[in-house]
Amino acid sequence: MTNKNVELMRGAPEIAVKKLAIPIMISMLLTASYNIIDGIFVAGLGQAAIAGIGFVTPIFMIVNGVSIGLGNGATSSISRFVGAKNHEGANQSATHALLIFLIASILLTIVFIFILEPLLRTYGASGQSLAEGIKYGTPLFLGLFTFMLSNGGSGILRGEGDMKRAMYATIVSVILNTILDPIFIYTLGLGSAGASIATIVSATGSAIVIMYWILVKKDTWVHVDFKGFKFNPEITKDILKVGVPSSMDMLMMSLAVSLYMIFISTVGGDFGIASFASGQRLYLFAIMPLTSIGSAVAAVSGSAYGAKNGDYLSRTHLYGAKFGIAFGTAVTIILVAFAPQLSTIFAYTPETAPLVPEITQFLRIASLCLPLTGAGMCSSFLYQGIGKGTISLGWTIIREVIFTVSATYTLGIVLGWGLVGIWTGLAIGRIAASILNFAFARYTIRKIRAEFST
Repeated sequence: MTNKNVELMRGAPEIAVKKLAIPIMISMLLTASYNIIDGIFVAGLGQAAIAGIGFVTPIFMIVNGVSIGLGNGATSSISRFVGAKNHEGANQSATHALLIFLIASILLTIVFIFILEPLLRTYGASGQSLAEGIKYGTPLFLGLFTFMLSNGGSGILRGEGDMKRAMYATIVSVILNTILDPIFIYTLGLGSAGASIATIVSATGSAIVIMYWILVKKDTWVHVDFKGFKFNPEITKDILKVGVPSSMDMLMMSLAVSLYMIFISTVGGDFGIASFASGQRLYLFAIMPLTSIGSAVAAVSGSAYGAKNGDYLSRTHLYGAKFGIAFGTAVTIILVAFAPQLSTIFAYTPETAPLVPEITQFLRIASLCLPLTGAGMCSSFLYQGIGKGTISLGWTIIREVIFTVSATYTLGIVLGWGLVGIWTGLAIGRIAASILNFAFARYTIRKIRAEFST
């Protein structure tokens, strides 16, 4: 049994990456708009609310990152079964993945509800910003299962090349979030807590749509059936060998962001944190197209690897890297040229207006890494696609924890450049690591081609 999505993944890699990347890109940009929309409405609550939510961001990156990471594990496992033309293996992988998502969401909710306040204090939150962070974070983590099912279910769809329906589910959630944000924040007077409640309700809508396709309508290529379910440790291991390191990717990135925020708080206080939190929203939005290209590379490279086609694997990586560099360059030009105008999105009140110059400076410096980040990101997703999640994790640690943390600390703290030094360190660290990551990926592909003799 096959379908057009599966055939696309088994065909010319350049066409597959391009066609798969576009709907993923739309989905991710819409997902990132959650952050943008929340930021726009929360800005009206003042600097303390902006800072409080900024303190929650690295924690939520860990939690949401696990859902995305486990979804990547499902994508990698299913796509390799697609390449190997093993339909039953793909079915079992999807079934095991759903059970993993449910178990993980329960465990993580319990853990993060208890450690939320201590973590916020560790990052430097206090007084009103701490109170706002707790108000925003508590509902968010109680509703974690909705993100797990939504992001995890999207991973299953990506594994079989069905990117469009994952996009449709995201559209539903974003529309809901846009409508509900002002209602919960202002009309119902819930403040920052209202922003997170609106996000949870919206994510629930996305999860319901995806689970309907997979479990009720059953019109996906993979078939999930819990009747007569038998636990298969090998398939579980296959999902987790990418899913766990991919989740750890987000943990390492969150750790790095936490360190950045400690540095920023040291030299810039709540003003620096609020500037970073606002600028980071736009940065994360800008990086979504690069992530989407990388996700397409992961799916197509997984199929090529499963089919033992080294030529397709190499072409997938090169095309993805070129695509990423081109997109990264375009996005950088936009951010640099329109930084002042974009900054006012999150600083439109008299209280927050003083943030505009610093947000502008952040965007014009930190975004300079985006072109080469596109090549590095495709390299990291390549490792996930071929089932080598630990290598992808290793490069995340090299990029964010080793290179970028060192650069931000040296320039911002040691040399005393302050916030400018930290913004510069963000760009320099990521550029250097991305170049090395791309070079190592080419070396890895040469070794694989030698093994496949293609």
